[in-house]
Amino acid sequence: MTNRKEIINLLYNIADVLEFKGENPFKINAFRNGANIIRQLGDKFDIYLKEKRLGEVKGIGKGLQSVIYEYAEKGESSELKSLLENIPESLLELFTIHGLGPKKIKVLYDQLGITSIGELEYACKENRIALLKGFGKTTQEKILAELEKRKYFSKYILLNQADKIAKEIEAELSTIKSVKKFSRTNELRRIREIISQIEFVVLIDKEKTFIEHFEIADKKENRIFIKTNYQIPVSIYITKDVESYEKTLFKTTGSEEFLSKSGFDFIKLKGKGETEFFKSIKMEFVIPEMREEEYFSLKEKNRKNSDLDFSNMQGLLHFHTTFSDGRDTLESMINKAKELGFNYAAVCDHSKSAFYANGLNEERILEQKKVLKQITAEKNFVVFQGIESDILTDGSLDYSNDFLKNIDFVVASVHSQFNLTESDMTKRIIKAVENPFTDLLGHPTGRLLLSRDSYKVDVKKIIDACAANDVAIEINSNPRRLDLDWRWIYYARNKGCKFSINADAHSTEDLLYTNYGISIARKGGIQQTEVINCLSLNEFKKFLKRKAERNL
Repeated sequence: MTNRKEIINLLYNIADVLEFKGENPFKINAFRNGANIIRQLGDKFDIYLKEKRLGEVKGIGKGLQSVIYEYAEKGESSELKSLLENIPESLLELFTIHGLGPKKIKVLYDQLGITSIGELEYACKENRIALLKGFGKTTQEKILAELEKRKYFSKYILLNQADKIAKEIEAELSTIKSVKKFSRTNELRRIREIISQIEFVVLIDKEKTFIEHFEIADKKENRIFIKTNYQIPVSIYITKDVESYEKTLFKTTGSEEFLSKSGFDFIKLKGKGETEFFKSIKMEFVIPEMREEEYFSLKEKNRKNSDLDFSNMQGLLHFHTTFSDGRDTLESMINKAKELGFNYAAVCDHSKSAFYANGLNEERILEQKKVLKQITAEKNFVVFQGIESDILTDGSLDYSNDFLKNIDFVVASVHSQFNLTESDMTKRIIKAVENPFTDLLGHPTGRLLLSRDSYKVDVKKIIDACAANDVAIEINSNPRRLDLDWRWIYYARNKGCKFSINADAHSTEDLLYTNYGISIARKGGIQQTEVINCLSLNEFKKFLKRKAERNL
């Protein structure tokens, strides 16, 4: 079946090209609005498409239906093909560059003949963009910075994408008889938030038999590089005895900085495995996730290995349902939560300022509260009323404090106005943290990995404010966020902060993102006692009451 994202991109592309060509604004808006509607429909769109019921969706007129059905059936669009007849297809690349709209691209095309990213970069470096009317030196510098960022991002993939690739390779390794043992290593074993290469260590008994299973791109000593269609390199370290396997796994896991600061000498490395390797230099065993240079910035008391595991998670906190922009109903999310072993939940749909996400106004929150009571009774599973409340530009939450008394669990998050100065953004977030009803600071730095940088903010001051106001800090488990960054976890732990590990799920499938958040938390050495999701139901109720008592 056609990928929903492909259709959304198709409609955006058509709208961009129409605007580039100066076509009717109403037609342009129809395609853009259509793409937005499909995005908001989520999985429901797939049903409408399969049953050819798009005519029932408000905003999807006959013209859009024709384009969508054609693409779904043929995998191409005659509408887009017609629009591109006299325009190089490479021009579409330019529409993906942040800060360049169709009108500016039209100027670049008409005056400099630019039709691709390569030509744009060359023109910037030749200082031609700065001379164009409506552009200037600042715009040219921004475009160059964006292009450099794209080059950097192209060398990496997200953790969940790397995990998926690794599982495919592991499935293949499991079928090879000459393979006796294998393990992920380097970045993926240490759980880096973005991955530049996938590496394995294998123990085999017949090298020739093993190598025949792969198309080899290169071979260096005991390491082979495999030809694949993946975006990043894949390599395997080959070992032929247990001792060599254990030493290679330990060394390649790294990080180089961690191993160097630990004082390991690989020539004199003694022991039968990693536990004994650490003992040989009189150092406590360190789990792979924590083997980073930053480990040594931790206070001695906080160097203990993380004891976190999915089985420790009792509370499912911060997830979305069809009440706002979620793709699955509250009932479906709770059924999945029970299946996964959670003991209670706090639904946190978007707040009223998030109009783009069908945010809940006061009346709809009270309606949802009735549904929660009913589900709690029917499922014998406590569901708390939560909300992900937008932090407004001045630091206020988007409900009055009088109304927030009705809500059990308040997550305060920034979803707009990302371009404030560091000082203003810091003051904004601290004010929200100081609100007596805030329980959790959601995705604290607002980053989207390989897509959007964190907003400018003094993270230390934010963490200090959370510690001072007894507000937990979220480790958002969505692989595109993984925010709070693990490097700041060390500082937050030293300050005595509590954490909440949340999938920020918008579907039942998304709930499994929790695993990535746990991995990042383990990387920071977080203990069960520092995570509010690990609290029992009664303990979580006490956590919520600490606010209620303060606000009497």
